[in-house]
Amino acid sequence: MTKKRALISVSDKTGLTDLAQSLLNLNYEIISTGGTAKFLQDNNLAVTAVEEITGFPECFDGRVKTLHPKIHGGLLARRDLESHMLSALKLEIPMIDLVVVNLYPFEETMLKQGDNPPVCIEQIDIGGPAMLRSAAKNYHSVIVLTDTADY
Repeated sequence: MTKKRALISVSDKTGLTDLAQSLLNLNYEIISTGGTAKFLQDNNLAVTAVEEITGFPECFDGRVKTLHPKIHGGLLARRDLESHMLSALKLEIPMIDLVVVNLYPFEETMLKQGDNPPVCIEQIDIGGPAMLRSAAKNYHSVIVLTDTADY
């Protein structure tokens, strides 16, 4: 049986340690980004940094983390199509079965920093919505969690 993988990239870390521990107990590999990976590691939870999957470092002050074929391919590849699975094997793209993502707190930042456009601009999430859409497009194979209440 192939190991399940969860990609976790969240701004709101409420309940995250319990969720991650539960996933580890279910034998999931947890893949995570920057601050989320550090948070999980600081809580003594096993995590694979997204850079270990992509072979590419987070860059541009964290603007680019998950926008990579090895992430989106793992979300979008159709498990019911042999051609997709063969391509994933050839390209060494691991399948991702669960995405846990909540978006940057843009509205909250606007309320606090509305007079500081550069700070607000950095709260425009790109990777999170892209992962949500990729996972939703492959809803037969990928579970999405966005609300901490659903953990």
